[in-house]
Amino acid sequence: MHTCNPPDALRAVNAFVLSSDRAVEAANAKTEYSINELASEFSLTHRALRFYESRGLLSPQRIGRRRIFSRQDRDRLALIIKGKKLGFTLTEISEMVEAQAGRASQHGLKLTSEKCHEQIAHFERQIAEANEALAELRRIDALFRSQITDEKGTEHKAS
Repeated sequence: MHTCNPPDALRAVNAFVLSSDRAVEAANAKTEYSINELASEFSLTHRALRFYESRGLLSPQRIGRRRIFSRQDRDRLALIIKGKKLGFTLTEISEMVEAQAGRASQHGLKLTSEKCHEQIAHFERQIAEANEALAELRRIDALFRSQITDEKGTEHKAS
């Protein structure tokens, strides 16, 4: 199941490089993945992977009923998860995948850039709202603390 805390596997995506370690380097050496391996690595369900495939975001090879995902599919999946975490829709993520692959038009790049700016503004608003809420909670807490009776029975009033 997908969570908001991305797995270590996301570190391998070029567009969102966070850091490098031996486990990621070992994963990078692999070129084919089963649906079980990707589901486990990214904490997703098989259904989610099949859904991304149906939306054209992943293109595994089919050997009978078995899906074989490529290194490119794995990298795309990491980008999909990172995009979802950052608040992008699957359509927007699809445009980002195209941009990363060098297939985006100038118009598509402009729209993707604009969406990034919108998400930045959205998160900045959320941060400002959270800071306001924290300040209010601290003010309320200080008010309550000032009215708490200490161990000697002395009541502390707000000044």
